[in-house]
Amino acid sequence: MPLALFALTVAAYAIGTTEFVIVGLLPTVATDLNITLPLAGLIVSVYALGVTFGAPILTALTGKLGRKPLLIGLMALFIAGNVLAALAPSYGMLLVGRVLSAFAHGVFFSVGATIAADLVAPDRRASAIAMMFMGLTVAIVTGVPLGTFIGQTFGWRATFWAVAGLGLVAFAAIALLLPANLKREKPAGLLEQVRVLGSGRLLLVFAMTALGYGGTFVTFTFLSPLLQDITGLSANTVSLVLVLYGAAIAFGNIVGGKVANREPVKALAVLFALQAAVLVLLTFTAPSPVLVLVTLAALGFLSFATVPGLQLYVVDIAKRHRPAGVDVASALNIAAFNLGIAAGAWIGGLVVASPLGLGSTPWVGAILVAGALGLTLVSGTLDRRERSAPDAACQPA
Repeated sequence: MPLALFALTVAAYAIGTTEFVIVGLLPTVATDLNITLPLAGLIVSVYALGVTFGAPILTALTGKLGRKPLLIGLMALFIAGNVLAALAPSYGMLLVGRVLSAFAHGVFFSVGATIAADLVAPDRRASAIAMMFMGLTVAIVTGVPLGTFIGQTFGWRATFWAVAGLGLVAFAAIALLLPANLKREKPAGLLEQVRVLGSGRLLLVFAMTALGYGGTFVTFTFLSPLLQDITGLSANTVSLVLVLYGAAIAFGNIVGGKVANREPVKALAVLFALQAAVLVLLTFTAPSPVLVLVTLAALGFLSFATVPGLQLYVVDIAKRHRPAGVDVASALNIAAFNLGIAAGAWIGGLVVASPLGLGSTPWVGAILVAGALGLTLVSGTLDRRERSAPDAACQPA
C-alpha cells in the first residue's frame, strides 16, 4: 500500500476517536453541564446529522479545490471544532463544536475514499478503502477506551484537547505524505448533484448503507447499559469488553475489504445475513457473560466488514450511472452511514423507553439489517440485468 494511505489512516483515526468517544463520556458530560442523559445523548445524534447533511453539501461546494489543500483545510476545521468543544462553557457551544468536527468528518471520508481507491491498482481498491477506514476501527479499539479513561480521570474537556492533538498529527501527516498531484474528478454542477439524488440505483445503495449500519447502532448505542444491567458486568469490565469489540471490528474491516474487492454485492449479501442473525442471537445470549462475549466478537467483526464494500459499491454504481458525480455520491454514502447512526440511536432510545426495554434492542436492530439484506438482493438482481443487456447499462437510472 502507498505511504500516502498512512496519512489518510491517521486522519481517520483522529476523526473516529472524536466521533465515538463521546458515547463513553455522556454521563460525565451530563453531570458537568447539568443536563439530562437523554439530552446528552443528542450530542451523538447532532454529530451524525452534521455529517449527514454537511458531507454532500460541502463536498459539492469544495469540488473545485485541489484534493490535498482540501484535506489539509478539513483537518484544520476538525482541530478548531475539538478546541471549541474543549472550551465550551455551555451545552449549546459544545454542540457547535461537534457540528464543526462533523462537517470535516463528512467531507474527509467522502473525498478520502475516492483518493484511496485511486492510489492503488483496480483490484485492490476495496482493500485501500479498508486501509483508510482502519483508522476508524483502531480508534474504536484504542482511541475510544483511552479517551474515555482520560475524560473520567481528568474531565471530559481533556479528552477533546487530546483529540485536537491527534488532529495536529493528522494535519502534519497529510501535509508531508500526500502527493500534491492527486487525481480530481470534474466538479459536479448543481444539476448533476440533483441527478445523483435522482438515481434510483444510488438511492438503493444509500438505503442499504443506512439500514445495515444503523441496525447495529440500535444496540451499540446502548451496549454499555445492556452489559451492565442485563449481563451483570461491572463498569470496568465493560470497558474491557469494548476493547474486544473494537478489535473484532478492526479484523472485520480488513477481511471485509478483501472479500469485497471483486464482487462487493455478493459479499454484502452474505455479511448482512450473518449480521442480522448475530443480532437476533444476542437477544438470547445477553444474560450470559460467556456467550455474550462470543456474540459481541462476531457482531463487531460483521458490523464493520460491510463498510469497505458499501463504499466501493456506491463508487462503482456512480461511475456507471452518474460519472460526473462520483465524489458527491461518495459523500452521500458517508451521509447515509451517519444517518443510519442517528436513526439507529434514536430507534434504540425509543425501544429502551418502551415496554420492550433494553433487551429488545438487538432483535429490533436485526430487522433493520434484514431490510438492508433485502435491498442488496434487489440491487444484485439489477446488476445482473445490466450485464445481460449492455445497452441498458448505459441508460440513466
